[in-house]
Amino acid sequence: MANAREIRDRMRSIQDTMKITNAMYMISSSKLRRAKKALANTEPYFYTLQSTMSRILRHLPEMHSEYFRDPNAVVDENTIRRAYVVVTADKGMAGAYNHNILRLTEERLAQTDHPVLFLVGQVGRSYFAGRDVSVDKEFLYTAQDPTLLRAEELSDYVIDLFIRGELDEVYVIYTEMVSPMVLEPKVRKMLPLDADAFPWEPRPGEEGLNQQKVTYVPSEAQVLSYLAEGYVKGAVFGTLVESFCAEQNARMMAMDAASSNARDMLKALSLHYNRARQAAITQEITEVVGGAQRKAAER
Repeated sequence: MANAREIRDRMRSIQDTMKITNAMYMISSSKLRRAKKALANTEPYFYTLQSTMSRILRHLPEMHSEYFRDPNAVVDENTIRRAYVVVTADKGMAGAYNHNILRLTEERLAQTDHPVLFLVGQVGRSYFAGRDVSVDKEFLYTAQDPTLLRAEELSDYVIDLFIRGELDEVYVIYTEMVSPMVLEPKVRKMLPLDADAFPWEPRPGEEGLNQQKVTYVPSEAQVLSYLAEGYVKGAVFGTLVESFCAEQNARMMAMDAASSNARDMLKALSLHYNRARQAAITQEITEVVGGAQRKAAER
């Protein structure tokens, strides 16, 4: 059994670690609240944008847009170029958050003949660099602080490649926070858009919309393209914020579990420490009594 001093030093080390885990828990909690608020503030704008796109597609179902898939187009799976935007964290200590995303990404890459890989987050960058996987573009400092500006930079780059025909499909691999206890890695298709994904649901007073005459300036196609570009940017921003929220929630759970384990270890070490102290005191008393008896015998 370790002596009392060794046990006391270990208890101090665990207490110092627990201070760090508690601080990280509070920091992640604060970041999670701010991210949720930022996402909630943008939801009305993107909801209206999606609703407007649904109206246009309802009025003009046969209209073609470069952002939407042509239902008559023939897709050759052997030559199609799929791009994956993979959203990981910039650091670890978040449980299985990064591991689940990277595992799903490897599965998708294995199923794709000509994958194009875009990375968001330092963890993904380090992971694929160590495995000699070709990375086409890295978006640094985006995972830790998702903003509309950074979402627009990422979206503009990917949209430009898609419009020029260098990419056929674009997917985002991210983590959805289904509930505070359930985090699920997801694959979301960003481009091309599917017209069936924009069903028109009339709000109160809009039931007669199909009889209304609507004029779009400068043209229906240009308005739809403008809205579609904004929709893609909003969707990218949503996935970045959703992943950021999931990361902070995963880190909160990991730090809470670490603090709980630290408390259990301190409780166990406290028992060992008290036993060691009692053993040391008993030994000292025994030595004192033995010394006194020896002196009494010598007299």
